[in-house]
Amino acid sequence: MIRTPLRPLARILPARLRGENTDRIEADNIRQRHEEMRDRARARAESRLLFVAVLFLAGFSVIGARMTVLASSEAVEPQASASSASIVAQRANIVDRNGRVLATNLITNSLYAQPKLMVEPERAAKELAAIFPGLKEERLLKDFTGARKFLWVKKKISPEQMQAVHDIGEPGLLFGPREMRLYPNGRLAAHVLGGASFGREGVHSAEVIGTAGVEKAFDDFLRDPALEGAPLRLSIDMTIQSAMRRVLDGGMKLMNAKGATAVLMKVDTGEVVSMVSLPDFDPNTRPRDLIEGDPSDSPLFNRAVQGVYELGSTFKIFAAAQALELKLVNPTTMLDTKGPMRWGRYKIRDFSNYGDTLSVTDVIVKSSNIGTARMALNIGAKRQKEFLGSMGFFEPSPVELVEAPGAKPLLPKKWSDISTMTVSYGHGMAASPLHLASAYATVVGGGTLVKPTLLKVDSVKPGPRVMSEQTSRQAREMLHQVVERGTASFMKGTGYMVGGKTGTADKPKPRGGYHKDKVIATFASAFPMNDPQYVLIVTLDEPSENSGKKPRRTAGWTAVPVAAEIVKRTAPLLGLRPIESGPATGVTTVKY
Repeated sequence: MIRTPLRPLARILPARLRGENTDRIEADNIRQRHEEMRDRARARAESRLLFVAVLFLAGFSVIGARMTVLASSEAVEPQASASSASIVAQRANIVDRNGRVLATNLITNSLYAQPKLMVEPERAAKELAAIFPGLKEERLLKDFTGARKFLWVKKKISPEQMQAVHDIGEPGLLFGPREMRLYPNGRLAAHVLGGASFGREGVHSAEVIGTAGVEKAFDDFLRDPALEGAPLRLSIDMTIQSAMRRVLDGGMKLMNAKGATAVLMKVDTGEVVSMVSLPDFDPNTRPRDLIEGDPSDSPLFNRAVQGVYELGSTFKIFAAAQALELKLVNPTTMLDTKGPMRWGRYKIRDFSNYGDTLSVTDVIVKSSNIGTARMALNIGAKRQKEFLGSMGFFEPSPVELVEAPGAKPLLPKKWSDISTMTVSYGHGMAASPLHLASAYATVVGGGTLVKPTLLKVDSVKPGPRVMSEQTSRQAREMLHQVVERGTASFMKGTGYMVGGKTGTADKPKPRGGYHKDKVIATFASAFPMNDPQYVLIVTLDEPSENSGKKPRRTAGWTAVPVAAEIVKRTAPLLGLRPIESGPATGVTTVKY
């Protein structure tokens, strides 16, 4: 800005010549300058006032909007900020195929101590030990009187325990709210659900994470806030699961077995409707893993998925089905069953003398090792391996459990001719009962590959074709004949048209060789056999039926009666009507 001089010469000199007072010129300039300064100050003040007014208006608008939101929302108790506020504790429910809750969350409290705030640590330690029998008074007192500033006393406490601790009146004992995982059905479906535990923990919340089973397999899904709490729906039916567990538990005890497992699978979709493994556990109080010894001795061991066993004669139907598919035989083809069958230094024998020849159907009905071995030799090692591989026997089961990938079938190191023969009747190769269930569903369900799933599905696209529908029908008829006049005759009294195959395999020793008095007994079945809808696998570990003079350990005496009772208990619940009289066409079904 250019300032105007107070006494400009251009005006002063002419004024003097005219005899005018030059001081008036200076006074006028001073007055004019002051007026300009006043105008500028007024404009600046007005701008500042306008800016402050706008700020006040904006501030009051924000406050008013916030007050409106608060007034229209539900009142909640304010909570103090904490480092654990970032922990996401929400976890979705798990439900069965009908929407019944299998796993949910329960609001509970944790108990922690701040020793520096404690007034009477001795009394607090004594009374806490009385409330929680698992806590040691001496250890608590040492922690309370030491240098620690914080310690967990109990991660989960009941409302009654919380009140008892509150009655102690110790200011250094504090509570923290949190969610815990609750399994309202206890042991039912324990191996399917697995269990959960705490991950990151804070005073005011804790992260719930899956530790096994579907809880761990679907951990990301169950913890995803974007799904807004949508439950995980399984294929398991809790009604069927309860009935099957009760029968299997009673059968295991009756047959003096070390353990037992059963799998019930839908043939068309591969949905696992029920999976039971005994002994089991309560996922609400999941035990610790075994550090040493045989893993199968632990109740955490899922025999249906992790149990890799030689499944004995249940494999014979695969050899027969492949031979039929390759047109090497038909159901009435006669096979040489004169024994023993010699192959080098090896001898293959049958359980009994079945005569010099048997038809292919009777080889399955009477469970002839020799007849099955001869079919396998005609098939050959290469084609046998391709066929068994196409049904999933060379890979871990694809079922949605974290334990499944570690249970890979055990195969012969060298697939020689003798391996081809022994594998054909279920020896020298080991797989899980769930593998067997999938394979039987493939055989009886029309010949397309069936993969197991623990998720409820309405329909699935048929898998690749493993065998023709004609071969599937012929195999079904053979399996039905096993029940009608073969090794599974105890199944005839169920009132349903059932087909299946027994399998009894000597149990291997940990360091090689086989036990002479310990077996794995398995019965693989399907029903109703005129239109198979369900496959049932029952496996007993070291069974022994002792009602006679000598112990009877074969599957026909042990696994079949248990499976028969399971069918009688579960088939009506599945909507299947028993045969009243007449031919098998009397079986009717209800969509399930």
